[in-house]
Amino acid sequence: MVNCSAARCTVIDRFVVLGAAGDLATRHLLPALAHLVAERMLPSTLRIVGVGREPLDGPAYRALATTRLAEHAAQIDPADRALLVQRLDYLRADLEEHPDLRSALGSGPVIAYLALPPSVYTSAVHVLRAGGVAPGSRIVVEKPFGEDVESARALSQLLHTVVDERDVFRVDHFLYHQTIQDLLALRFANSLFEPVWNREHIDRVEITWEETVGVTGRAGYYDCTGALRDMVQSHLLQVAALVAMELPAALDERCLRDEKVAVLRRVRALAPAEVASQTARGRYTAGSVQGQARRGYAQESGVDPSRETETYACLGLAVDTARWRGVPFELRTGKAVGQPRRRIKLHFRATPGSALTGRPAALCLDMSPNRVTLELQMSGPSGLPGTAAELLEVSRPRQQMPASARLLRDVLAGDPTLTVRDDEAEQCWRIIDPVLATWRTGSPALQDYAAGSAGPGHPEGWQPSNAP
Repeated sequence: MVNCSAARCTVIDRFVVLGAAGDLATRHLLPALAHLVAERMLPSTLRIVGVGREPLDGPAYRALATTRLAEHAAQIDPADRALLVQRLDYLRADLEEHPDLRSALGSGPVIAYLALPPSVYTSAVHVLRAGGVAPGSRIVVEKPFGEDVESARALSQLLHTVVDERDVFRVDHFLYHQTIQDLLALRFANSLFEPVWNREHIDRVEITWEETVGVTGRAGYYDCTGALRDMVQSHLLQVAALVAMELPAALDERCLRDEKVAVLRRVRALAPAEVASQTARGRYTAGSVQGQARRGYAQESGVDPSRETETYACLGLAVDTARWRGVPFELRTGKAVGQPRRRIKLHFRATPGSALTGRPAALCLDMSPNRVTLELQMSGPSGLPGTAAELLEVSRPRQQMPASARLLRDVLAGDPTLTVRDDEAEQCWRIIDPVLATWRTGSPALQDYAAGSAGPGHPEGWQPSNAP
């Protein structure tokens, strides 16, 4: 594969997957590669080498990959799946024992994908450095990137001893969903919305990702992470930055990320006293979700109830810019709720007429499925003065290529525009760290909510008691 730009031209013919037999690699990464094969976007010279501690060799790993692709990429032509499997090889190595990876890395630039638990990242990067990663290589890191500001900074510094920052791909799959990318076009390419995208016209902004699923199968990871780290620190703050940022000079890797960092710097971190009124946390108990009985989080295998890990997290934030000063941004995420809500919703301010006829308009972008709705107040069935909310909806065709494949396409092309830069990751932790610290003191209290309910504290979901 050849990636050429004004600054460099890099030939990469090796893709090394660390953690190659794990769930992330076999459930998501291999199917994404299969999609690229099917779309003829995977260079024919690219060799894929899996590294893992499981007792496998090349033929055994190819057999495992064949099975997992049949399960998780069944829509891909079997011939294309077979083409991918033919390219796979495997090296057994326990990264925490610091093995020699020179045979896997080869002598030229590589893409090294860390499909690993975050606790192993540091060991993995040390092993890559010891293996003599060639200049021009790229390292791909999944979230969460660090556990706080200091650990995120330390991991970045370690990565910079191996590759340049431009070659670090801190990937966030959210940013590759079509609806998230549509947000940029909606904001900046439509004269209908850009003039009213500010505090004069918008009363509050909601960013919500609530799921009916629990944590079955992921409790070992989730119980050490929680909803705030798992979803808010990465995904939802990224979305908030796209909603709130100023128009970038260009949609390229530098300008887009510069504007995101600029607005994240203006998000005011909450003081301990504000955390009590501006945040909420909850944990689901036994209940019924869409007719299916679900046990409580504390009863899930691998959960330590004494940790009081939250499965529902909400917070209200203030963006201290001229565009958004005084407008609350409400971020919420939860598991095992009754109905999924995955949306960006902008509530417009009331007009003089809305006080007589009903609530103001709202713009809602559903992140799944791919659609955009504009909620308007229209005359009700009986005419004025009664009104009813009507949804004007635009349905998007389903994304032909999954987000994970689009992400890999950019990694292969050497384009980090939609990835997270080091200072960006640190700013997200700066916002979240004070909340985590106050939660550890027990404030606010962890609330129970029944699986299948709307979440803690409010029939329609939590809202902050005060704008920050």
